[in-house]
Amino acid sequence: MESMGALMASPIFTSFTVPKLVACKNPLFLPIQENPSPFLAFSSNRFSLRAKKKTSQPEQPTVVEDEYEEIEEEVEEELDSEIFLEDDDAFDFEEEPEPSVGDGVGGGGIVLGDAQWEKEALSIAKEVVSSFDGELQIYAFKTSPNFLIQVRIERLTNKSGSPSMDDIEAFSTAYRARLDDAERTGGVPENIFLEVSSPGVERLIRVPEELDRFKERPMYVRYVTEASGTSSVIEQDGIFNLDSVDYEARVCTWRMANVRKNREKLGKGRSFSKKQKEWRLTIPFETLRLVRLHSDC
Repeated sequence: MESMGALMASPIFTSFTVPKLVACKNPLFLPIQENPSPFLAFSSNRFSLRAKKKTSQPEQPTVVEDEYEEIEEEVEEELDSEIFLEDDDAFDFEEEPEPSVGDGVGGGGIVLGDAQWEKEALSIAKEVVSSFDGELQIYAFKTSPNFLIQVRIERLTNKSGSPSMDDIEAFSTAYRARLDDAERTGGVPENIFLEVSSPGVERLIRVPEELDRFKERPMYVRYVTEASGTSSVIEQDGIFNLDSVDYEARVCTWRMANVRKNREKLGKGRSFSKKQKEWRLTIPFETLRLVRLHSDC
């Protein structure tokens, strides 16, 4: 993935050592230290921090490998604390499906069940994020029956929208503390699992409200058009840059993005022709099936 300021495809780490991890179904729990740094999930798209409130032990950051692949980097030092595996029932990990708009995870939005504690957990999350003076925002929020809360936060003060490692840690710490308070008063169940992460390098774009926000970034666009001479529609896609948006007419205009995948179609050493540079695609908002940021890596 391409580098992106605050959040990169490879997470930015402070000065702490990380054990070599071998993918397994269970998360690895690390005992918390006096001045803990979050241990973040290695992923090509995003990083996350998971924490679990345990009855007899303090809150513990969790190392999670998103796609269950072995981390190949060798570790020069070992952690002083013992690593132990949580029981099999702690999480039921499944491969994440392709995100869709509003799914509560990769596609953003809020997804809650019918339980009152889920609404309370969301209310607390909104209060916590508001304490960051408008710099952070909830991108996605989802609760699960197994007491897992998944939150993806974004930073509104940079072009990518990606939070820093410090943002992830600060929000997670504040939110975990508020959840602990709610547990003691019965507002939420005991032993809540919490996952806080970024939206990801190739985050989905909300149409039309986020189009202008990411205008300078190349985007993967999937859309439908009417087949010539018929009433049927065909699905097409491409990697474009946004040229303009007409909110009154509810249409957007795109141009070819100067990214590697598009250049490879031209042939080695060739560049866009004048005609290709001047090419434009104007389509209604309603024909857009998926829009997400594109990374050239």
